[in-house]
Amino acid sequence: MWRHLRELQTGRDFDFELVRVDVDSDNVLQQRFGTLVPVLLGDDRVICNYYLDPEALERYLTGVV
Repeated sequence: MWRHLRELQTGRDFDFELVRVDVDSDNVLQQRFGTLVPVLLGDDRVICNYYLDPEALERYLTGVV
């Protein structure tokens, strides 16, 4: 997912920041996300998990929910 996000970040009209967090190193995050890793969050909202959903990301970035 990270690689695909980096590709989208450089090739899109959208400007977004990526922050990688190791869910396994944080007990609270482990409890919250369990087996949903990898997970992509925006403003503490799950955008997608397991694999990148470009359409869901675009909806989030354009404000269309």
